[in-house]
Amino acid sequence: MSKEVSEISIKVRTDENNVPEQITWHSSDQGKEAEARAVFLSVWDPNERNTLRIDLWDKEMNVDDMKTFVFQTMLTMADSLERATGDEELTEALRKFSQAFGKRIGL
Repeated sequence: MSKEVSEISIKVRTDENNVPEQITWHSSDQGKEAEARAVFLSVWDPNERNTLRIDLWDKEMNVDDMKTFVFQTMLTMADSLERATGDEELTEALRKFSQAFGKRIGL
């Protein structure tokens, strides 16, 4: 029995210099398009055993919000690492690093 396919799309409108002006995304599960200021997308290539990534942010993304975005992304990565591997020691190390980063940026 096959399961339903979910789709996520990201649209990026750029200026004449290819700098993102607007980022929107849509999930087939969500049903409506939403605006974003930044996107970090990582994809694991099993053949190359390497991570492919796209990091985008628009002209309106301010520095403080970017720092917060990175902080929250690192905490989320720790949660993902824990769920995927069960490695509590490594997960705690990433959380401690993330907390130190957050403290350094004033969070």
